[in-house]
Amino acid sequence: MKLSVIIPAYNERSTIEAVVRRVQGVNLGPIEKEIIVVDDGSRDGTIEVLKVLSGIRHILHERNAGKGAALTTGFQAATGDIVLIQDADLEYHPEDYRTVIQPIVDGACDAVIGSRFLLYKPKFFGKRRSPYLTHYIGNKLIVDVTNLLYGQHFTDYEGCYKAFTRTILASTPVEAKGFEFDNELVCKLMRKGARIAEVPIHYTPRTYAHGKKINWKHGVIILWTIVKWRFLPMRAR
Repeated sequence: MKLSVIIPAYNERSTIEAVVRRVQGVNLGPIEKEIIVVDDGSRDGTIEVLKVLSGIRHILHERNAGKGAALTTGFQAATGDIVLIQDADLEYHPEDYRTVIQPIVDGACDAVIGSRFLLYKPKFFGKRRSPYLTHYIGNKLIVDVTNLLYGQHFTDYEGCYKAFTRTILASTPVEAKGFEFDNELVCKLMRKGARIAEVPIHYTPRTYAHGKKINWKHGVIILWTIVKWRFLPMRAR
C-alpha cells in the first residue's frame, strides 16, 4: 500500500523544509510514502527551497490560484492508494499519520477527518489560551451548519488532516479553488453516502504574524459552500 502526502504551499519559505523533514521522518512500516509539494505561485523563495530538497516531487503554479487549486494539482499527480492533506506550516503533527490513515488501511471507510477538538478543549483565558476566539466561534458555526444540513455528528471540519482513498477522490470532482475546497469535497462525499471516520489529531496554532492566512472572509465562503452543495446537483466523473 502507498500513501501520497499532498502539501499545498504559498509563501512558506520559513517552514517548508521543516515540514518536509518531519513528513519524511514518519515511519509507516510497510506503507510506501510519496511527498508531493505544490508551490502555488509563491513570491518569497519557497520554490528555491523546494528545488534543493531531496525525496520529494515539487510542482510549480506560475500564478497563485488558491489552496484548492494546489490540492487539485496534487491529487491529480498522486499515485498512492491513500491521499492525505498536509499544510506547509508547523500547526499539525505528521506523527498523527498512522492514526489518520488506519481506518482506511483497515478497509473501514473511504475517508477520514482529523479533529482537533477530540483532544483539546479550547481555552480563551490564561497563559495557554487559544489565540483566536473568533476562529473557534467560526469553526463551531461551520460544524453545526454542516451537521444539521448533512445529518452528521462530526466535531471538526476545518482541521488540516484529511485522508481519502484515491478511488473516491477520482470519482468526486471539486470546483472550489480556495480554502473551501475541503468543505466542498467532504460535503459531496457525505451526499454520496461515502463511509467517513473521524479521529483525533494534535494541533499547535500559529498567529497571523507567523503566516496564518485564513480569515473571516474565507469563513463566509466556506459557509456558502456548505449550504449550496446540500442542494446543487453534483457532476459525476
